[in-house]
Amino acid sequence: MEPTESTREGGLLAWQLRGYPKTHSHRRNLLVHATTAPLFLAGTVALVLSPLAGAWLLALAFPAMVLPLVLQGRGHRLERNLPAAFRGPADFAIRLFVEQWVTFPRFVLTGGFARNWRASAPPHGTELGAAPR
Repeated sequence: MEPTESTREGGLLAWQLRGYPKTHSHRRNLLVHATTAPLFLAGTVALVLSPLAGAWLLALAFPAMVLPLVLQGRGHRLERNLPAAFRGPADFAIRLFVEQWVTFPRFVLTGGFARNWRASAPPHGTELGAAPR
């Protein structure tokens, strides 16, 4: 029997990484993730440090966490394969936190990002700014 989204065979981390290449194959979505995931991480760290540093850091933390999620959500609209639907608010929070802190870095470090980036390259001569033939 083929594992389904509802079973999440192997647990959340394995399931998320297994499906990641299919839902992160469009070049612009990859670029959005590469530029916004570090911002989310910085926002998370700022949130944790804000009780020590003060409200000004808290004021920076939330936008640094929310903006990447909004932009990544828009980036996913470019994909042929959409991520599995969220099961509810807790699933949304857990999956997004795990994606930013674990799955996306693993995708980059294991070469998945580079493979999908190369596979999504436009045909030679059709890059931005290239004159049509």
